[in-house]
Amino acid sequence: MFLSTLTSDSEFPPVSSEMSCPYSLACVSSEGDSCEFGSQKYFVLCGFGGILSCGTTHTAVVPLDLVKCRMQVNPDKYKSIGNGFSVTVREDGVRGLAKGWAPTFIGYSMQGLCKFGFYEVFKIFYSDLLGEENTYLWRTSLYLAASASAEFFADIALAPMEAVKVRIQTQPGYANTLRECVPKMYGEEGLWAFYKGVVPLWMRQIPYTMMKFACFERTVEMLYKYVVPKPRSECSKAEQLVVTFVAGYIAGVFCAIVSHPADSVVSVLNKEKGSTAVQVLKKLGPKGVWKGLVARIIMIGTLTALQWFIYDSVKVYFRLPRPPPPEMPESLKKKLGLTE
Repeated sequence: MFLSTLTSDSEFPPVSSEMSCPYSLACVSSEGDSCEFGSQKYFVLCGFGGILSCGTTHTAVVPLDLVKCRMQVNPDKYKSIGNGFSVTVREDGVRGLAKGWAPTFIGYSMQGLCKFGFYEVFKIFYSDLLGEENTYLWRTSLYLAASASAEFFADIALAPMEAVKVRIQTQPGYANTLRECVPKMYGEEGLWAFYKGVVPLWMRQIPYTMMKFACFERTVEMLYKYVVPKPRSECSKAEQLVVTFVAGYIAGVFCAIVSHPADSVVSVLNKEKGSTAVQVLKKLGPKGVWKGLVARIIMIGTLTALQWFIYDSVKVYFRLPRPPPPEMPESLKKKLGLTE
């Protein structure tokens, strides 16, 4: 089970003031926190926050995602976002815009559990390997490595439901529900039908998640340093959540751009039987892989902002430790001659 593996106290002991802290003094739990940073309860609730943030937001934008997927696999019929919505409503009715909501909710809830839960685990694990000073100096690389490691496992959890979702959304008449689609896909192609898209998913989601987490972490750091007129410690919880939302939206725009070509490949691959990622890439060409980018920027920008907002709100609600932006350790300041 993910949560029991994720939260083994023997492998990931709580971080306390007596231990070397990977984020300088930021990691020491305050009196108002409900648990210690890096404790079993902390990881469990972070995983729960990931379920809420990813499952609910992806389900909320199913209509836009459906139109985006159809633009990618059939650009001659679905020429733009507006045209895609009108054609879909004309052919399937308003209810047709909700096609694929069930596999979307299940798949992205599982992905969110692994994405956010494992990110917290790997961030602490890699930080302990680097030590306090190197964690600060190489913090961007730390965010990239931790998020990539987490997404590797998250995509394995997502792949089956993503395949079902795309098949329902892009093949009108194939199946209308999750219960109808799963046995049909399994009967035609076996278990491979649900995992043939996992490599393109890694191609799409790992760069996306690396950008999502690293850009978010560094944007938050810059906002508090250059934009917010007072230290984070003096900001109210509501003000901190506004900063979280803004940083999340900025990160989301970059996420959409770096991962869009692979997203186009995944959409076409899950629609067509017997195709490979290389074949689809050749078929789409340099221009075809960028079809639907505007829709995806709108969707992913909003999605990423809401995900970070919900995730941070869960931490606030359950009073989890929320370390402020990292500061240079005193030992490093002394080595660099920055203190008297």
